[in-house]
Amino acid sequence: QVQLVESGGGLVQPGGSLRLSCAGSGFTFSSNAMRWYRQAPGKEREWVATRPSAGGTTTYADSVKGRFTISRDNAKNTVYLQMNSLKVEDTAVYYCNVFRRSVNYWGQGTQVTVSS
Repeated sequence: QVQLVESGGGLVQPGGSLRLSCAGSGFTFSSNAMRWYRQAPGKEREWVATRPSAGGTTTYADSVKGRFTISRDNAKNTVYLQMNSLKVEDTAVYYCNVFRRSVNYWGQGTQVTVSS
């Protein structure tokens, strides 16, 4: 079965950096676009970034463009989210996502808290 496991969250000061990781299993990782979403307290889950399976264009939400970078290592079945210049408003639970065969799959999420 499809499994996604996120890691790398934590507490960081404004202006700091974190790198999130998401390990996928149970599907052909290299053949699927991978996405990051986030959900802040009291808000709906929002899309953050997409890394296509091959070629294509990596895309970002305007709120993170220029600060976050999504990348993937198909040999490790892992997608990353490098987050720089973090802001208080980036505080959220971050989720890894894959959409395949008309089903959305989610990890358990990892908490990112940006606070001084």
